[in-house]
Amino acid sequence: MMTISRQSPVTGNINTMKLNVTNEQVEAWLGGMLIQEAMPQLDAAEREFLISGCTPEDWEYLYGQPE
Repeated sequence: MMTISRQSPVTGNINTMKLNVTNEQVEAWLGGMLIQEAMPQLDAAEREFLISGCTPEDWEYLYGQPE
């Protein structure tokens, strides 16, 4: 389990998530492996947080509630 902080490009806030990933998985992703292959245990929102820094709340603010 790693605690990862990212700055939201939407709000500018620093957000933190505890994610079930290893250093090796993060290094594989940063080295070019697709995130869904490097970290298959993460859900889409967790992967998006790593990629962009956006949280589910950011997406809701930008695009509203999913239908």
